Amino acid sequence: MKILFFIDNLRSGGKERRLTELMKALKLFPDIQFELITMDEDIHYKEVLNLNIPIHFLIRKAKKDLSVFPKFYNICKRYRPDIVHCWNDMTAIIAVPACKLLHIKLVNGMVADTPVRRNLLNKSWLRAKLTFPFSDKIIGNSTAGLEGYGATTIKSCCIYNGMDFNRFTNLKDADILRKEILGDNNKASFIIGMVAAFEPRKDYKTLIKAALSLLNIYSSLRFVLVGNGTEFNEVKDSVPLEFRDKIFFLGKRTNVEEIVNLFDVGVLLSNAKIHGEGISNSIIEYMALGKPVIATRGGGTNEAIIDEQNGYLIPPGNPEELARCLKKLIANKDLRYRLGRNGLEIAHKKFDLKVMTENYIKVYQKLITENKN
Repeated sequence: MKILFFIDNLRSGGKERRLTELMKALKLFPDIQFELITMDEDIHYKEVLNLNIPIHFLIRKAKKDLSVFPKFYNICKRYRPDIVHCWNDMTAIIAVPACKLLHIKLVNGMVADTPVRRNLLNKSWLRAKLTFPFSDKIIGNSTAGLEGYGATTIKSCCIYNGMDFNRFTNLKDADILRKEILGDNNKASFIIGMVAAFEPRKDYKTLIKAALSLLNIYSSLRFVLVGNGTEFNEVKDSVPLEFRDKIFFLGKRTNVEEIVNLFDVGVLLSNAKIHGEGISNSIIEYMALGKPVIATRGGGTNEAIIDEQNGYLIPPGNPEELARCLKKLIANKDLRYRLGRNGLEIAHKKFDLKVMTENYIKVYQKLITENKN
Protein backbone atom coordinates (compact mmCIF):
# COMPACT_ATOMS: atom_id res chain seq x y z
CA MET A 1 0.00 0.00 0.00
CA LYS A 2 1.38 3.38 -1.05
CA ILE A 3 -0.10 6.61 0.32
CA LEU A 4 0.71 10.20 -0.55
CA PHE A 5 -0.22 12.63 2.23
CA PHE A 6 -0.87 16.22 1.15
CA ILE A 7 -1.22 19.06 3.69
CA ASP A 8 -0.86 22.82 3.37
CA ASN A 9 1.56 23.14 6.32
CA LEU A 10 2.91 21.41 9.41
CA ARG A 11 2.87 24.40 11.70
CA SER A 12 1.33 24.02 15.16
CA GLY A 13 -2.31 23.00 14.84
CA GLY A 14 -4.93 20.29 15.23
CA LYS A 15 -4.92 18.60 11.83
CA GLU A 16 -1.15 18.98 11.65
CA ARG A 17 -0.75 17.15 14.96
CA ARG A 18 -3.24 14.50 13.80
CA LEU A 19 -1.33 13.80 10.59
CA THR A 20 1.98 13.70 12.47
CA GLU A 21 0.65 11.12 14.93
CA LEU A 22 -0.87 9.06 12.12
CA MET A 23 2.38 8.94 10.14
CA LYS A 24 4.34 7.95 13.25
CA ALA A 25 1.86 5.11 13.87
CA LEU A 26 1.89 3.94 10.23
CA LYS A 27 5.68 3.56 10.34
CA LEU A 28 5.07 0.45 12.45
CA PHE A 29 3.36 -1.26 9.48
CA PRO A 30 6.04 -2.51 7.02
CA ASP A 31 3.49 -3.10 4.24
CA ILE A 32 2.48 0.58 4.24
CA GLN A 33 4.69 3.09 2.45
CA PHE A 34 4.00 6.81 2.35
CA GLU A 35 5.41 10.13 1.26
CA LEU A 36 4.45 13.66 2.25
CA ILE A 37 3.76 16.86 0.34
CA THR A 38 3.48 20.14 2.21
CA MET A 39 3.07 23.67 0.88
CA ASP A 40 5.15 25.33 3.58
CA GLU A 41 8.76 24.73 4.64
CA ASP A 42 8.04 25.63 8.29
CA ILE A 43 7.66 22.33 10.18
CA HIS A 44 6.68 22.69 13.83
CA TYR A 45 6.39 18.95 14.49
CA LYS A 46 10.03 17.96 14.19
CA GLU A 47 9.17 14.25 14.68
CA VAL A 48 8.19 14.25 11.01
CA LEU A 49 11.81 14.84 10.05
CA ASN A 50 12.81 11.67 11.92
CA LEU A 51 10.43 9.42 9.99
CA ASN A 52 12.90 8.97 7.15
CA ILE A 53 10.28 9.53 4.46
CA PRO A 54 10.51 11.67 1.29
CA ILE A 55 9.06 15.15 1.90
CA HIS A 56 8.13 17.26 -1.12
CA PHE A 57 7.75 21.02 -0.72
CA LEU A 58 5.16 22.36 -3.13
CA ILE A 59 5.60 26.10 -2.61
CA ARG A 60 3.26 28.59 -4.25
CA LYS A 61 5.04 31.68 -5.59
CA ALA A 62 1.75 33.59 -5.51
CA LYS A 63 -1.77 32.97 -4.21
CA LYS A 64 -2.99 31.94 -7.67
CA ASP A 65 0.10 30.04 -8.75
CA LEU A 66 -1.32 27.44 -11.14
CA SER A 67 2.04 25.71 -11.48
CA VAL A 68 1.25 23.68 -8.34
CA PHE A 69 -1.20 21.58 -10.38
CA PRO A 70 1.34 20.12 -12.86
CA LYS A 71 3.96 19.85 -10.10
CA PHE A 72 1.57 17.80 -7.98
CA TYR A 73 0.66 15.69 -11.02
CA ASN A 74 4.33 14.95 -11.69
CA ILE A 75 4.94 13.84 -8.08
CA CYS A 76 1.95 11.49 -8.32
CA LYS A 77 3.08 10.15 -11.69
CA ARG A 78 6.56 9.35 -10.33
CA TYR A 79 5.43 7.86 -7.01
CA ARG A 80 2.23 6.16 -8.27
CA PRO A 81 0.44 6.04 -4.90
CA ASP A 82 -2.63 3.89 -4.38
CA ILE A 83 -4.20 6.70 -2.37
CA VAL A 84 -3.80 10.47 -2.09
CA HIS A 85 -4.95 11.69 1.31
CA CYS A 86 -5.37 15.47 1.41
CA TRP A 87 -5.97 17.32 4.67
CA ASN A 88 -7.25 20.76 3.63
CA ASP A 89 -9.72 22.33 1.25
CA MET A 90 -7.04 23.83 -1.03
CA THR A 91 -4.99 20.63 -1.16
CA ALA A 92 -8.19 18.84 -2.18
CA ILE A 93 -8.68 21.30 -5.06
CA ILE A 94 -5.11 20.70 -6.24
CA ALA A 95 -5.35 16.92 -5.85
CA VAL A 96 -8.57 16.29 -7.79
CA PRO A 97 -7.28 16.67 -11.40
CA ALA A 98 -4.20 14.47 -10.92
CA CYS A 99 -6.15 11.77 -9.07
CA LYS A 100 -8.78 11.60 -11.78
CA LEU A 101 -6.24 11.56 -14.64
CA LEU A 102 -4.03 8.93 -12.98
CA HIS A 103 -6.90 6.87 -11.50
CA ILE A 104 -5.71 7.33 -7.91
CA LYS A 105 -8.16 7.01 -5.03
CA LEU A 106 -8.70 10.36 -3.27
CA VAL A 107 -9.34 10.61 0.48
CA ASN A 108 -10.64 14.08 1.28
CA GLY A 109 -9.82 14.90 4.90
CA MET A 110 -10.64 18.62 4.86
CA VAL A 111 -13.48 18.41 7.39
CA ALA A 112 -11.94 19.50 10.69
CA ASP A 113 -14.47 22.14 11.73
CA THR A 114 -18.20 22.78 11.59
CA PRO A 115 -19.07 25.55 9.11
CA VAL A 116 -21.05 28.49 10.49
CA ARG A 117 -21.81 30.01 7.06
CA ARG A 118 -23.03 27.49 4.49
CA ASN A 119 -22.93 29.61 1.37
CA LEU A 120 -20.57 30.76 -1.38
CA LEU A 121 -19.00 33.37 0.93
CA ASN A 122 -17.41 30.52 2.89
CA LYS A 123 -14.42 29.37 0.81
CA SER A 124 -14.12 26.06 2.62
CA TRP A 125 -17.80 25.29 2.12
CA LEU A 126 -17.50 26.16 -1.58
CA ARG A 127 -14.39 24.00 -1.99
CA ALA A 128 -16.18 21.14 -0.27
CA LYS A 129 -18.97 21.38 -2.84
CA LEU A 130 -16.39 21.38 -5.63
CA THR A 131 -14.27 18.47 -4.38
CA PHE A 132 -16.70 16.11 -2.62
CA PRO A 133 -18.16 14.73 -5.89
CA PHE A 134 -14.63 13.74 -7.03
CA SER A 135 -13.54 12.28 -3.69
CA ASP A 136 -13.65 8.54 -3.09
CA LYS A 137 -13.89 8.99 0.67
CA ILE A 138 -14.62 12.04 2.84
CA ILE A 139 -13.28 11.86 6.38
CA GLY A 140 -14.17 14.28 9.15
CA ASN A 141 -13.06 14.33 12.76
CA SER A 142 -16.62 14.99 13.97
CA THR A 143 -20.08 13.99 12.81
CA ALA A 144 -21.18 17.59 13.28
CA GLY A 145 -18.54 18.72 10.78
CA LEU A 146 -19.55 16.13 8.16
CA GLU A 147 -23.21 17.07 8.51
CA GLY A 148 -22.37 20.78 8.37
CA TYR A 149 -20.49 20.39 5.09
CA GLY A 150 -23.22 18.20 3.65
CA ALA A 151 -21.06 15.10 3.13
CA THR A 152 -23.18 12.15 2.04
CA THR A 153 -23.34 9.24 4.45
CA ILE A 154 -22.43 6.80 1.68
CA LYS A 155 -19.09 8.50 0.98
CA SER A 156 -18.19 9.83 4.40
CA CYS A 157 -17.08 8.57 7.79
CA CYS A 158 -16.07 10.13 11.08
CA ILE A 159 -12.68 9.23 12.53
CA TYR A 160 -11.98 10.97 15.82
CA ASN A 161 -8.59 12.46 16.63
CA GLY A 162 -6.24 9.93 18.18
CA MET A 163 -3.78 10.73 20.95
CA ASP A 164 -0.60 8.87 21.78
CA PHE A 165 -1.09 8.65 25.54
CA ASN A 166 2.62 8.02 25.99
CA ARG A 167 2.94 11.78 25.47
CA PHE A 168 1.45 12.27 28.93
CA THR A 169 3.97 10.16 30.85
CA ASN A 170 7.37 11.09 32.28
CA LEU A 171 6.49 14.77 32.38
CA LYS A 172 8.64 17.41 34.02
CA ASP A 173 8.12 17.78 37.74
CA ALA A 174 5.03 19.96 38.18
CA ASP A 175 6.43 21.98 41.10
CA ILE A 176 9.56 22.89 39.13
CA LEU A 177 7.54 23.96 36.09
CA ARG A 178 5.05 25.86 38.25
CA LYS A 179 7.90 27.86 39.74
CA GLU A 180 9.38 28.54 36.29
CA ILE A 181 6.08 29.89 34.96
CA LEU A 182 4.41 31.48 37.99
CA GLY A 183 7.39 32.43 40.14
CA ASP A 184 8.32 31.64 43.73
CA ASN A 185 5.14 32.58 45.60
CA ASN A 186 2.47 30.68 43.69
CA LYS A 187 2.69 27.13 45.06
CA ALA A 188 -0.90 27.20 46.38
CA SER A 189 -2.37 28.84 43.28
CA PHE A 190 -5.44 27.48 41.49
CA ILE A 191 -4.62 27.40 37.77
CA ILE A 192 -7.13 27.85 34.94
CA GLY A 193 -5.63 27.34 31.50
CA MET A 194 -6.46 27.61 27.82
CA VAL A 195 -4.41 26.28 24.91
CA ALA A 196 -5.49 27.77 21.59
CA ALA A 197 -4.40 30.08 18.81
CA PHE A 198 -4.87 33.79 19.42
CA GLU A 199 -7.00 34.12 16.31
CA PRO A 200 -10.54 35.46 15.73
CA ARG A 201 -11.97 31.91 15.68
CA LYS A 202 -11.09 31.51 19.38
CA ASP A 203 -12.59 33.55 22.19
CA TYR A 204 -9.91 34.67 24.61
CA LYS A 205 -11.81 37.93 25.17
CA THR A 206 -14.61 36.15 27.02
CA LEU A 207 -12.02 34.29 29.12
CA ILE A 208 -10.32 37.56 30.09
CA LYS A 209 -13.64 39.13 31.13
CA ALA A 210 -14.42 36.15 33.34
CA ALA A 211 -10.87 36.13 34.70
CA LEU A 212 -11.01 39.77 35.77
CA SER A 213 -14.31 39.27 37.59
CA LEU A 214 -12.97 36.20 39.42
CA LEU A 215 -9.63 37.75 40.34
CA ASN A 216 -11.52 40.38 42.34
CA ILE A 217 -12.87 37.51 44.48
CA TYR A 218 -10.10 34.88 44.56
CA SER A 219 -6.58 36.15 45.12
CA SER A 220 -5.04 32.71 44.57
CA LEU A 221 -6.33 32.27 40.99
CA ARG A 222 -3.85 32.21 38.10
CA PHE A 223 -4.66 32.04 34.40
CA VAL A 224 -2.17 30.43 32.01
CA LEU A 225 -2.74 31.05 28.30
CA VAL A 226 -0.77 29.11 25.68
CA GLY A 227 -0.65 30.02 22.01
CA ASN A 228 0.17 32.76 19.56
CA GLY A 229 -1.53 34.57 16.71
CA THR A 230 -2.77 37.84 15.29
CA GLU A 231 -4.74 38.81 18.42
CA PHE A 232 -2.02 37.96 20.95
CA ASN A 233 -0.93 41.54 21.70
CA GLU A 234 -4.48 42.88 21.68
CA VAL A 235 -5.64 40.34 24.26
CA LYS A 236 -2.52 40.74 26.38
CA ASP A 237 -2.83 44.54 26.39
CA SER A 238 -6.47 44.27 27.52
CA VAL A 239 -5.37 43.00 30.96
CA PRO A 240 -5.18 45.84 33.53
CA LEU A 241 -1.77 46.42 35.10
CA GLU A 242 -2.87 45.20 38.53
CA PHE A 243 -3.68 41.72 37.16
CA ARG A 244 -0.70 41.17 34.88
CA ASP A 245 1.07 39.11 37.53
CA LYS A 246 -1.91 36.71 37.64
CA ILE A 247 -2.64 36.18 33.93
CA PHE A 248 0.31 34.60 32.12
CA PHE A 249 0.75 34.67 28.34
CA LEU A 250 3.23 31.95 27.41
CA GLY A 251 3.11 32.23 23.61
CA LYS A 252 3.73 29.16 21.45
CA ARG A 253 5.21 26.29 23.43
CA THR A 254 6.40 22.80 22.53
CA ASN A 255 5.87 21.32 26.03
CA VAL A 256 2.09 21.71 26.02
CA GLU A 257 1.49 18.45 27.91
CA GLU A 258 3.67 19.57 30.80
CA ILE A 259 1.90 22.92 31.01
CA VAL A 260 -1.60 21.39 30.86
CA ASN A 261 -0.51 19.08 33.68
CA LEU A 262 -0.38 22.18 35.90
CA PHE A 263 -3.99 23.16 35.18
CA ASP A 264 -6.77 22.61 37.68
CA VAL A 265 -9.32 23.35 34.92
CA GLY A 266 -8.91 23.44 31.14
CA VAL A 267 -10.91 25.93 29.06
CA LEU A 268 -11.55 26.06 25.30
CA LEU A 269 -13.70 28.96 24.10
CA SER A 270 -14.71 29.50 20.47
CA ASN A 271 -16.10 32.48 18.60
CA ALA A 272 -19.32 30.84 17.44
CA LYS A 273 -20.16 33.77 15.14
CA ILE A 274 -17.40 32.76 12.72
CA HIS A 275 -16.20 29.29 13.76
CA GLY A 276 -17.61 25.92 14.67
CA GLU A 277 -15.21 23.44 16.25
CA GLY A 278 -14.47 19.96 15.00
CA ILE A 279 -12.78 17.92 17.72
CA SER A 280 -10.24 20.07 19.55
CA ASN A 281 -6.90 18.49 20.39
CA SER A 282 -6.68 20.86 23.35
CA ILE A 283 -9.83 19.38 24.86
CA ILE A 284 -8.51 15.84 24.40
CA GLU A 285 -5.22 16.86 26.03
CA TYR A 286 -7.08 18.29 29.02
CA MET A 287 -9.07 15.04 29.32
CA ALA A 288 -5.99 12.84 28.89
CA LEU A 289 -4.45 14.56 31.92
CA GLY A 290 -7.60 14.20 34.00
CA LYS A 291 -8.67 17.85 33.93
CA PRO A 292 -12.30 19.00 34.01
CA VAL A 293 -13.14 21.00 30.89
CA ILE A 294 -15.27 24.05 30.23
CA ALA A 295 -15.92 24.66 26.53
CA THR A 296 -18.19 26.56 24.18
CA ARG A 297 -21.24 24.55 23.23
CA GLY A 298 -21.62 23.52 19.58
CA GLY A 299 -20.02 21.62 16.72
CA GLY A 300 -17.78 18.67 17.48
CA THR A 301 -17.19 19.87 21.06
CA ASN A 302 -20.55 18.33 21.97
CA GLU A 303 -19.09 14.95 20.92
CA ALA A 304 -16.15 15.26 23.32
CA ILE A 305 -17.74 16.97 26.32
CA ILE A 306 -20.80 15.50 28.00
CA ASP A 307 -22.26 18.31 30.06
CA GLU A 308 -21.82 17.75 33.80
CA GLN A 309 -20.12 14.38 33.22
CA ASN A 310 -16.60 15.40 32.17
CA GLY A 311 -17.04 19.16 32.12
CA TYR A 312 -19.43 21.94 31.22
CA LEU A 313 -20.75 23.18 27.88
CA ILE A 314 -21.54 26.89 28.01
CA PRO A 315 -23.21 29.30 25.57
CA PRO A 316 -20.84 31.29 23.32
CA GLY A 317 -19.61 34.69 24.47
CA ASN A 318 -20.94 34.34 28.01
CA PRO A 319 -18.34 35.34 30.63
CA GLU A 320 -20.95 35.21 33.43
CA GLU A 321 -21.70 31.53 32.75
CA LEU A 322 -17.99 30.75 32.48
CA ALA A 323 -17.36 32.43 35.84
CA ARG A 324 -20.29 30.53 37.40
CA CYS A 325 -18.94 27.15 36.28
CA LEU A 326 -15.43 28.03 37.42
CA LYS A 327 -16.73 29.01 40.86
CA LYS A 328 -18.35 25.58 41.20
CA LEU A 329 -15.09 23.86 40.33
CA ILE A 330 -12.96 26.11 42.53
CA ALA A 331 -15.20 25.34 45.51
CA ASN A 332 -15.47 21.57 45.04
CA LYS A 333 -12.35 19.41 44.77
CA ASP A 334 -14.40 16.18 44.62
CA LEU A 335 -16.36 17.54 41.65
CA ARG A 336 -13.13 18.40 39.85
CA TYR A 337 -11.80 14.91 40.47
CA ARG A 338 -15.00 13.21 39.27
CA LEU A 339 -15.24 15.23 36.06
CA GLY A 340 -11.52 14.76 35.37
CA ARG A 341 -11.66 11.02 35.97
CA ASN A 342 -14.66 10.67 33.64
CA GLY A 343 -12.86 12.70 31.01
CA LEU A 344 -9.81 10.46 31.20
CA GLU A 345 -11.97 7.37 30.66
CA ILE A 346 -13.72 8.96 27.66
CA ALA A 347 -10.38 10.01 26.18
CA HIS A 348 -9.08 6.45 26.28
CA LYS A 349 -12.29 5.03 24.78
CA LYS A 350 -12.86 7.53 21.98
CA PHE A 351 -9.57 9.27 21.24
CA ASP A 352 -6.85 6.62 21.36
CA LEU A 353 -4.22 6.77 18.61
CA LYS A 354 -4.45 3.01 18.06
CA VAL A 355 -8.18 3.25 17.33
CA MET A 356 -7.68 6.21 14.98
CA THR A 357 -4.89 4.43 13.10
CA GLU A 358 -6.90 1.22 12.72
CA ASN A 359 -9.86 3.18 11.35
CA TYR A 360 -7.73 4.97 8.76
CA ILE A 361 -6.12 1.69 7.66
CA LYS A 362 -9.58 0.12 7.22
CA VAL A 363 -10.57 3.01 4.94
CA TYR A 364 -7.37 2.70 2.90
CA GLN A 365 -7.70 -1.09 2.55
CA LYS A 366 -11.32 -0.87 1.44
CA LEU A 367 -10.48 1.71 -1.23
CA ILE A 368 -7.60 -0.40 -2.58
CA THR A 369 -9.85 -3.47 -2.70
CA GLU A 370 -12.43 -1.49 -4.66
CA ASN A 371 -9.72 -0.35 -7.06
CA LYS A 372 -8.58 -3.92 -7.72
CA ASN A 373 -12.14 -5.12 -8.26
